[in-house]
Amino acid sequence: MGVPHDDADGRWDEPAPPVDQPEHDPWADPDAPAREPQGPHAAVKAVKGTGRAVAGGSRWAFIRARRFTHSGGAGESGLSRLLELHAFNTAGDAAVAISLAGTVFFTAPTDEATGQVALFLVLTMLPFAVVAPLIGPFLDKFQRGRRWAIGATLAVRAFSCWVLAGAVAEQSATFFIAALLCLVSSKAYGITRASAVPRLLPEQLTLVKANSRISLTGTAAGAISAPLAVGAAYFGAEWSLRYAFVLFVVGTVLAVLLPARVDSSDGEDKIDLTAANGVKGVLAPRGVVNALRCNAGLRLITGFLTIFMAFVLREPPESLGWNGNATILLGLVIGAAGAGSTVGVLLGNVLKSRAPEAIVVFVLIVDTAVLVVVSLTLSWVTAVVLGLTAGLCQSLGKLSLDALIQRDVPERVRTSMFARSETLIQLSWVTGGLIGIGLFTIEASVNVGLLVVAGIGLAWLAFVVVKLRNGPRQAVEVDRGETDPSI
Repeated sequence: MGVPHDDADGRWDEPAPPVDQPEHDPWADPDAPAREPQGPHAAVKAVKGTGRAVAGGSRWAFIRARRFTHSGGAGESGLSRLLELHAFNTAGDAAVAISLAGTVFFTAPTDEATGQVALFLVLTMLPFAVVAPLIGPFLDKFQRGRRWAIGATLAVRAFSCWVLAGAVAEQSATFFIAALLCLVSSKAYGITRASAVPRLLPEQLTLVKANSRISLTGTAAGAISAPLAVGAAYFGAEWSLRYAFVLFVVGTVLAVLLPARVDSSDGEDKIDLTAANGVKGVLAPRGVVNALRCNAGLRLITGFLTIFMAFVLREPPESLGWNGNATILLGLVIGAAGAGSTVGVLLGNVLKSRAPEAIVVFVLIVDTAVLVVVSLTLSWVTAVVLGLTAGLCQSLGKLSLDALIQRDVPERVRTSMFARSETLIQLSWVTGGLIGIGLFTIEASVNVGLLVVAGIGLAWLAFVVVKLRNGPRQAVEVDRGETDPSI
């Protein structure tokens, strides 16, 4: 509709078309679909839409993650902060693993890579082999600063990643020393973090559920961080290491901000895994010791498979029947192991009250049996099945051990029990990795290597069963101070 004009003749003028609307084309087909606006306006609109979608998805993910970490009383007890801390720790470890794989493992010739990885394993194991008997007593005496102890393991890794980023190009002695510090502090984190979990346990959660939640949080954080680290590594390994540096710095701050009760050890006592007469302190219940033996066997197998199969799958042998890209096959095996671990965590929540002392033996039997079968019927499909089985059994075995510690170990010695069990598990994994390096170095075939470790697994399983049958059926009543020197 026109508007009156001020002119004397009183003409009506048509209004000008809006600036942001295209002019009408009288020859255009009225049934044709409307065209999207072209030019910079369309690009800006698309960017804004993408930004809104990403922001909305991120907000939804943040709300869901916070609801998960704070549920079951975890927000009130402070366990949620430990979950957030563990997420940054696992994300940083994933970034470091991708960085080292791209600089040391896959870029070096096989002969050189085996020597380098063997050196890492030996140097990683030696500190634990020497310090393992001292770690428990040290943590027991380190009562007023566990938050700083946890934070120190993250701060050392942050510093190591910064040094690695500057030395990754020449891979000098500085590079290997920094990588060693990163690996050792990562193992030390597992011990110090385990000692903090019982202190932050809410009344609504059991120790098994809390550890399951920690495992799921770590798995999710690693899955999110890995693609980001790969993207950063596209521009150079130093960028993925700097990305890890940022994650570990944030983790260090979160560790210091943990609740003060993490430092408290009121009412706690020490526990011994030895069986000598006259040992001071409380001896571990027999069921817990047996579960530790089973987990040692499971971790040895996992450590072997991680190192041995990683080298084997760089150049898959013809016996695997794989004709595709070697990296894809390695991804399938690793992905199957990760999926198995996640399934194990979910099953652990369901089976937590169903005889964990039987489950931990059962998963060791299954893991060893599948290892034997795969060594005799090796193919890329059975290799994937083996990865799935190893991840599932290791996860279920660890959760069963947690359940037994929760049930049979008194609260006053539970933290000490965790410190010692984590040390033993880490040593077992490194031992398995060294066996894998040794077998690959002597150029044993895949079938022979798997059979050798299957034989070790069978021997260890027989040892566990003999000890289980020779011992009493009931756990030692450590609450009354009774000890059994035959453990």
